[in-house]
Amino acid sequence: MLDQQPGYRTPARMFHWGIAVAVLLMIPAGLVMTREGLDRGLQDALFVFHKNLGVLLIPVILARLAYRLRHRPPPLPETVPAWQRRIAGLSHAALYLLLIVMPLSGFVRVRAGGFPIELLDFLGVGPWLAKSEPLADSAKLLHATAAALLIALLALHVAAALHHALFLRDGVWSRMWPPRPSG
Repeated sequence: MLDQQPGYRTPARMFHWGIAVAVLLMIPAGLVMTREGLDRGLQDALFVFHKNLGVLLIPVILARLAYRLRHRPPPLPETVPAWQRRIAGLSHAALYLLLIVMPLSGFVRVRAGGFPIELLDFLGVGPWLAKSEPLADSAKLLHATAAALLIALLALHVAAALHHALFLRDGVWSRMWPPRPSG
């Protein structure tokens, strides 16, 4: 049985931390795989990992959004000023938007570029898009721009969470911390 902590429900916490771990694995993979002079075997492995995890994340992110629409988040403590509530709401909306844009733009970049997505190819899923270098280039630019925004927003999100956990100690951190099994 899980401890009944105040805050987000267990499914929301599981979605949050599962996606967080996946994104925190994909960011360095994405940054390293595009470096010049990288060992080709390592580069290929990172591309396969990054593309396939991105495809797996699409339904998980959509499920998380559906869950979020049906289950409102718990209110922030009254001690959180109105301007911080507004920024928190806007930053969460931007995170959700970027979590959708990233895998979709990556998918379009890969498929329009004529490249495989091994998991989808294995499952017999067709490319869905004709090869188009202009479309692939646009998707690549969108993916790179969204990646930079996502990294910056995640840094802000983590910094705010740590500020609440270590300095304010106002319960905001514990709202999303994974539930503990009760003993």
